[in-house]
Amino acid sequence: MPHLLVAITAHGFGHVAQTAPVVNALRQHLPQLRLTLYSSLPHNFLASRFAGDFTHIVHSPDVGMRMKDALEVDVAASGRAYRHYHRHWEAAVATETRLLVSHAPDVVLANAPYRILAAAARAGVPALAMCNLNWLDIYRHFCAGLPESTSIREEILRAYRNACTFLQPTPHMPMPDLENCVAIGPVARIGIDRRAAIRRRLGLAADCKLILVSLGGVATQISLADWPPLSDVCWIVPASWNPRRHDMITLESLDMDFIDVLRSADALITKPGYGSFVEAACNGVPVLYAPRHDWPEEAFLVDWLHEHGRCLAIQRTQLQQGDFSGVLERLFNLPPQAPVSPTGIDAAVTQLVTLLNNP
Repeated sequence: MPHLLVAITAHGFGHVAQTAPVVNALRQHLPQLRLTLYSSLPHNFLASRFAGDFTHIVHSPDVGMRMKDALEVDVAASGRAYRHYHRHWEAAVATETRLLVSHAPDVVLANAPYRILAAAARAGVPALAMCNLNWLDIYRHFCAGLPESTSIREEILRAYRNACTFLQPTPHMPMPDLENCVAIGPVARIGIDRRAAIRRRLGLAADCKLILVSLGGVATQISLADWPPLSDVCWIVPASWNPRRHDMITLESLDMDFIDVLRSADALITKPGYGSFVEAACNGVPVLYAPRHDWPEEAFLVDWLHEHGRCLAIQRTQLQQGDFSGVLERLFNLPPQAPVSPTGIDAAVTQLVTLLNNP
């Protein structure tokens, strides 16, 4: 029975959005696959994305970046977190090596933790990395001026180079420091359009638009009291935003898979992120987004979505005040685009099947 250990960054939900479709498709090829997930993401969330049973190692396998909210990085806290994470690097790699030996996976897949790749090399376990970004480039962008930055970047780079291959789902950042990169197509789930059922359940008119508002997995609070009501719109928002209006419904109360709600939406309001942008493009959903500006991945995501989907930008103040009804109308008037095909799933599965069958 082949055994795959998957290490997943807990920096929002985008890394799971890339990884779960690949692992779920892999299980169709290898129904007896044993799966271990190594992540600090909540078990219930992982179970909602990964089909079948899995063992969960509840631990954070990397740092990601510390965030003030979904749109702003806490640079000072991130620098401190990386300094602590790398303080006893050799001992930490040895600990993760022992973890791999004890769990005995046949292959490691990392999206996009890097220390586990160094441990896999020491344990003699073949490893793939897969992500549209890497933490070397993100850390360098924000923390290059720190005195310890050079040594930390060298350790990250050596770790990533231990991967047999670094798969880059489209759209991805360039990774000039890594010679083991292989670009693949987009990776995303495809949902079921249930908008008619949602409208019936909520007693909405057939022409009422469903607008999903989701800023990803990083906690962010928006005051909905300032949003003006629109007569032909029902807003689907996170329960944590505590909506108290008849034209708003919480995502959680629908009790549907997120991807089905997204597929059923007439538009998505979000921030630039791989999961949100690529799932929207693959499900044919237009997007309003509030830019993050200082996030180095953003330009590649935005350029790709403008080419392959329907999208317009709004400012953060517009998001906070709900001042975007005119932009929303322009979004609906953009010419339709054919949904993008998530061809990267099969490409990644092929790589994993090859490693699992020939470790």
